[in-house]
Amino acid sequence: MDIGIDLGTANTLLYVRGQGIVLNEPSVVAVKEGARAALAVGTEAKETIGRTPGTITAIRPLKDGVISDFEAAEEMIRHFVRKAVPGRRPRTRMVVCVPSGVTPVERRAIVHAAQRAGARAVHLVEEPMAAAIGAGLPVAEPRGSMVVDIGGGTTEVAVISLGGIVTAQSLRVGGDRLDTAITDYVRKEHALLIGERTAEDVKVGIGSAWPVPDDDSFEERTFTVRGREKVGGLPKTVELTVREVRSALDEPVEAIISAVRTTLEECPPELSGDVMEHGIVLTGGGALLPGLDLRLASATGIPVFVADDPLDSVALGCGKCVEDFDGLERVMSAA
Repeated sequence: MDIGIDLGTANTLLYVRGQGIVLNEPSVVAVKEGARAALAVGTEAKETIGRTPGTITAIRPLKDGVISDFEAAEEMIRHFVRKAVPGRRPRTRMVVCVPSGVTPVERRAIVHAAQRAGARAVHLVEEPMAAAIGAGLPVAEPRGSMVVDIGGGTTEVAVISLGGIVTAQSLRVGGDRLDTAITDYVRKEHALLIGERTAEDVKVGIGSAWPVPDDDSFEERTFTVRGREKVGGLPKTVELTVREVRSALDEPVEAIISAVRTTLEECPPELSGDVMEHGIVLTGGGALLPGLDLRLASATGIPVFVADDPLDSVALGCGKCVEDFDGLERVMSAA
């Protein structure tokens, strides 16, 4: 049995050969102090974030796209594989997506975790390549294609041609950093402490990187945030505006734009011309931030498009590798 895993900082997706994407759940594990087995994994575990007693901890096994808690990551992968493919299973081949900037030590940790979870063979494919394949870009052609994959922990920027990554930047800025920026802003400007789930709700509700055209009402929206006073410690409520949140997100958004500029500067002139002609494709959850495509296009002078299915692009690209190991072997590295 062959399985593809998009092992993301925020969410993990599983693709089973012949079936497609069969699982999409948060990359969270809830464990009890002193216990080996996890109390909850995935969606159930995420519901406990910020609401657990002292004896229970909600762990995110991945940080910045790589494993930060080996035992929790192994437990999470094993749980997801069992849930996606119930019953008896032969030892599987797994294709796992990894950030392009991972170190050899980090690669070995991912391989080891997958093997301990039941894989007989593990292949790693870099996330920008998987994202480009999943977005339908002609990665095998002698033409430059540029993809910007904004995940939960990392942003992967790459120019791809002839089945290989020509130049790339792996930036440890993603959806989590956007949430942190909102948390920091609310603490500094309103003296209010909020959790990461609340910050994520604000980002999804009224977050943006650029004024949204054809929707004047969007600029007038507000979001009610409830938290704890920084000084007194009492419950407090404030109203955040769209402009406030956009200002809060400015620093991480600029970091992403800077990475795109750097990648373009390092790109061979011929491929730069291809990117100028065909544009940049955004994938990942961060691609859904309203106005990000417009802001990036304004900063680079290059057309920017959001992939048809940005949230699933990496998993779909990983799935195509699973469906055709031989044909796509050149974009994978055996481990």
